[in-house]
Amino acid sequence: MELEDNTFLITGAASGLGAASAERLVAAGARVVLCDLSEAVDRHAQTLGEAALAVRGDVTSADQMAAVIDAAVAHGGERGLAGVIHCAGVVSVGKVLDREGNPADLEAYARTVQINLVGTFNVLRLAAAAMAKNAPGPDGERGVIINTASVAAFDGQVGQCAYSASKAGVVGMSLPAARELSRHGVRVMAIAPGVFETPMMSGIPDKAVEALSQAVPFPKRLGKPDEFARLAEQIIGNTMLNGEVIRLDGGIRMQ
Repeated sequence: MELEDNTFLITGAASGLGAASAERLVAAGARVVLCDLSEAVDRHAQTLGEAALAVRGDVTSADQMAAVIDAAVAHGGERGLAGVIHCAGVVSVGKVLDREGNPADLEAYARTVQINLVGTFNVLRLAAAAMAKNAPGPDGERGVIINTASVAAFDGQVGQCAYSASKAGVVGMSLPAARELSRHGVRVMAIAPGVFETPMMSGIPDKAVEALSQAVPFPKRLGKPDEFARLAEQIIGNTMLNGEVIRLDGGIRMQ
């Protein structure tokens, strides 16, 4: 799929991976709709110029995301919505049993799964319905959806039961969704980042960041948001990439 003059919805676009993806796509000539709950998304859209539109939306809300998808289709004009890069999500840490042997908070677990997994499916189902109405391009392609998983889906650490389960669900839906949506010319992919320089990492002590950096075989550093964005750009442009989860992690395997 071509980037130039096509419109892409990016969730979690106020900062981090989503913001970097928006910047890269606009630089390649695409139009973007930036979705986030933070008011920072408005400021980021302004820096990107007329090609960018900011909208507020909760990915777990059917009504709010339906309105976001409608706005993205309208922003795309005759071409409609060509693709989605879904970056919205939360990181959570909580052991099954605390030091006193008390069980984990069930509501906190459910919230993580609701945002990371149910929110991903909500965006996927609504975007797919919109893309299925597009006129087919080369190879009959009508759209592409890129979801964000995590290496925690495979290498979950202590305290990551909720986060790992939610991201493993994103991994698990990628292939069946791609198979189903193939009849509509819509591709589905997922990126599983390792440890990246995002606002989610801002609260981690410097020593812990250094330890994580040293755990990466090569390069021994945290990933940069633009490296995620570059992979998303490559996925959009390569029609043979479908139904797959790509680890973007420098070879790290979490202990």
